[in-house]
Amino acid sequence: MKRGFFIIMSAQFFSSLADNALFVAAVQLLRTSQAPQWQQAALVPMFALFYVVLAPFVGAFADSMPKGKVMLISNFIKVVGCLMMLFGTHPLMAYAIVGLGAAAYSPAKYGILTELLPASQLVKANGWIEGLTIASIILGVLLGGQLVGPMLSPMLLSFDLPFCITSVDTPPEAAISVLIFVYLLAAWFNTHIPLTGVEMRPMPQRITSLLPDFWTCNVRLWRDKLGQISLAATTLIWGVAGNLRFIVLAWAAAALGYSVTQASALQGVVAIGMAVGAVVASLRMRLEDGPRVITLGIGMGLLIIMLIFITNVWVAAPFLILLGALGGFLVVPMNALLQHRGHNLMGAGRSIAVQNFNEQACILALGAAYSLSTGLGLPTFAAITTFGLVIAGFMWLIRRWHRRNCTLYRTEVEHLLDIARNDKLEG
Repeated sequence: MKRGFFIIMSAQFFSSLADNALFVAAVQLLRTSQAPQWQQAALVPMFALFYVVLAPFVGAFADSMPKGKVMLISNFIKVVGCLMMLFGTHPLMAYAIVGLGAAAYSPAKYGILTELLPASQLVKANGWIEGLTIASIILGVLLGGQLVGPMLSPMLLSFDLPFCITSVDTPPEAAISVLIFVYLLAAWFNTHIPLTGVEMRPMPQRITSLLPDFWTCNVRLWRDKLGQISLAATTLIWGVAGNLRFIVLAWAAAALGYSVTQASALQGVVAIGMAVGAVVASLRMRLEDGPRVITLGIGMGLLIIMLIFITNVWVAAPFLILLGALGGFLVVPMNALLQHRGHNLMGAGRSIAVQNFNEQACILALGAAYSLSTGLGLPTFAAITTFGLVIAGFMWLIRRWHRRNCTLYRTEVEHLLDIARNDKLEG
């Protein structure tokens, strides 16, 4: 791997670390203000909001300038969201601004991989980036839980800046203040990302002209016989992963009586499983093997349902590791295949923007449905069961869809897989 790749990994690690710690801090901020549970569940779809709204524009934005600069700007947007949360803006609104920064960050983060590395290293690179991202999730939720917990928060609140009076007087506010500096550290790494030499594509003078272009890219990827399957699968996987963060918190509170600090440790356990699954997939799976793992997605949905029967933490820990491992093993080859097809069809930035639009729309839809169900009084266990059934059902439909493609369009599917194999060999 090139040296620039590891700088990108460092920037991604600290930015993701802060993202996940901030989620825990935002949940605690809502709980201390006695906000209803549906608002806590709504944090997930609010974070996804700008991914969906700005999807036609962020891909072109990522392709219009060096991607390290895009990532730098995005981290500063996240800092603005944190400051809004500190200065009295409703946590849902402020967290949406952090999501805006993440929406601009993602096409650059993934798009630069296809600019910097050959196709033969994409699965390995995805294993690295997903594994490191998952490590940042583990440490991020643990960091967030500790920052709002009874051990660190009194120390943070007792710290005073000379000649400066702040409004930081609660544990979640103190945690958010610390996380601003983590975002700034990620921004420092962004300034050291090397130029890849890829020609920039300037933003059009009429921004609205990007809408038909984005729609064309979206349709092109959905019509591609491999692109549509990898896009459908990764969309659903990330829809699950995005909402699983809050589901684990809600389940831990209902089944184990855990606080946010205690439940954040269980979120870390899920992420450990995802890291293991991602590493195994990066070592054993090839670019063209992605469609073979779809069946595991059905098992993932069924495992989510089984979560409601667990009331012992010693049973829960290995179970959550297994659940996370399935997700990690699924996402690495499917993500690499999707990136490969998208890069060949329309370019890195635009393909990642299309991917983000679909994945975050799924997170938004599933999160909104879960939040609505809890707002209407549906018990936590019933909401989790419904969530699991929806996931298993849609994964079953995606598997049937791929088998139909292999039957009706056998020659085309084999040709696309040959392209992936040849690119891998040439790289």
